[in-house]
Amino acid sequence: MLIYGFQSVLSWVQLALGVYAAVMLVDAATRREAAYRAADKNNKAMWLVFLGIATALLFLLPLLSFLPIIGVIAVIVYTVDVRPALRAVGGGGRGFRKGSSSDGPYGPYNGGR
Repeated sequence: MLIYGFQSVLSWVQLALGVYAAVMLVDAATRREAAYRAADKNNKAMWLVFLGIATALLFLLPLLSFLPIIGVIAVIVYTVDVRPALRAVGGGGRGFRKGSSSDGPYGPYNGGR
């Protein structure tokens, strides 16, 4: 009985990790190639391959085997090292407007008009 409960919890953890890996794969795909070069984090294609393989391994193999654990490590490295560096150099590919140089903390400065 206890083994089935542990298996159920472990399967939910594996599903959550697989979904998170897929989200990080989409995040890596939306970043610009130039941001990877500017942040000195290898290249976009390499990270897409790593995260794609990690996502596939997390959905196909049991979590307690060797390869999905390596995939989890790749996702963690992207999350804590590469992603913040890409954000720091402005590598967002989502089309958000950053604002102009005349924007203040409460909106655009219009010269006292």
